[in-house]
Amino acid sequence: MFKINNDIEEAFLFSRYDLHHPLASCSNHSISLDERNWKTCEHYVQSMSVRSQKHAVIIETLPTAEDTINYVKPWYRTKIKNYKRNVLILMTRALYTKAQMYSEVRDALAATDDKLIIETSQYDYFWGIGRHSQGHNHLGKIWMNIRQKISQAQTSETQ
Repeated sequence: MFKINNDIEEAFLFSRYDLHHPLASCSNHSISLDERNWKTCEHYVQSMSVRSQKHAVIIETLPTAEDTINYVKPWYRTKIKNYKRNVLILMTRALYTKAQMYSEVRDALAATDDKLIIETSQYDYFWGIGRHSQGHNHLGKIWMNIRQKISQAQTSETQ
């Protein structure tokens, strides 16, 4: 009657909004990227994803990553061209930089072993898995790609 998905049952689950989890894009890990310092990965991604320089400057000064996400939600704050494709590149750059800068992040990523990584948002079907587990889970996919890249780099260093 019900089909069990073992990959999801055994997956590593996290929330992008968990300020204390190293894999969360909202965690308080500042990054240096594009010759600038950013409070969080979300500050970088959200600032770079709006067309208006005025809004980008405001985003940089917001106190928390969650504030940046909420700031860009209204429809009148227009996004960059090809937003969905480009925002994946921006987030990948931000998270990879974060992993390179912080051993705590690399260790947390390594601790996921080869498990499926899932961002657990019930309401975000783009970055997370969504309420009915039908979301794109782009944040989890980015982390799994970064995990693979770091693992490959470590393997080639030891050979």
